[in-house]
Amino acid sequence: MIDVQIVKRLKKRDKSALTDLYDHYSAAFYGQALRILNNESLAQEAVQDTFLKIWNNIDQYDDRKGRLFTWMYRLARNEAIDRKRSKDFKQSNKTIPLESNVSNTEADDSTATKVDDIGVKQLLNLLDDDTRGILDLVYFQGFTHSEVADLTETPLGTVKTKVRRAIIKLRSVLIKE
Repeated sequence: MIDVQIVKRLKKRDKSALTDLYDHYSAAFYGQALRILNNESLAQEAVQDTFLKIWNNIDQYDDRKGRLFTWMYRLARNEAIDRKRSKDFKQSNKTIPLESNVSNTEADDSTATKVDDIGVKQLLNLLDDDTRGILDLVYFQGFTHSEVADLTETPLGTVKTKVRRAIIKLRSVLIKE
């Protein structure tokens, strides 16, 4: 019932309806965007753009196809995913040094195991810079082999070979210890 009233107000271009929606749903959309993007400022931008899309596309909402919240949540999710898939996002993540992903000194949880404590940093130092960068993108930043190939402008087969050889090398070092 409330959804119907808000939709009517939005279609009449009542700005207070958008404010009410923002007050009620922005936290949920922000949490979702933050999980997807892992960046506070990008998540805030995604939420802002989501509400602009809601405002601009409210005429596309059809209450027979689903609830208002579901429609808005999908818009918010798609906005965050689109940002994550964007070339700028990938490029900005590409330039993050490995140490910022490996080191866990900023963890608030005192019981969390630091990556340094299990020797990952020392193991990765056994690899050349290029291979270390590829492993960082694949294992610490979650990129696929294809995405890494595109980002580093390296052939896909080379990326896969470097990952495989690095794993074999690291495994051999770990087995010896």
